[in-house]
Amino acid sequence: MSDATAPRERYHQRVDPSVQCDTCEAVCCRLTVVLMPEDRVPRWLVHEDARGFQTLAKGEDGWCAAVDPLDFRCSIYADRPAICRKFTMGSPSCRHERAEWTAHRALPTTVHTWGG
Repeated sequence: MSDATAPRERYHQRVDPSVQCDTCEAVCCRLTVVLMPEDRVPRWLVHEDARGFQTLAKGEDGWCAAVDPLDFRCSIYADRPAICRKFTMGSPSCRHERAEWTAHRALPTTVHTWGG
């Protein structure tokens, strides 16, 4: 394993395969996602917050506006923001946010990636 791939390999070794999206309350779909300039999100899904940050829009229910309400899948999956790509199912970041949600039933305000 090269030095360049070592951190990525260690990160993926910490992914818990027993954590599945279909047994979750879709916590990640309710997080605020700050968009980066390189993200190619359709304009209708971009919201500018009070501080001027561009974020992924949310519906009135607080869910990501890109989530298709009929099948609960991301409607822009191929072009989803970079932070969504890094937020791997069962990863330390995923498990942390799920634990916070379960413990407090409160929504985190931003996506955090741990060790990625």
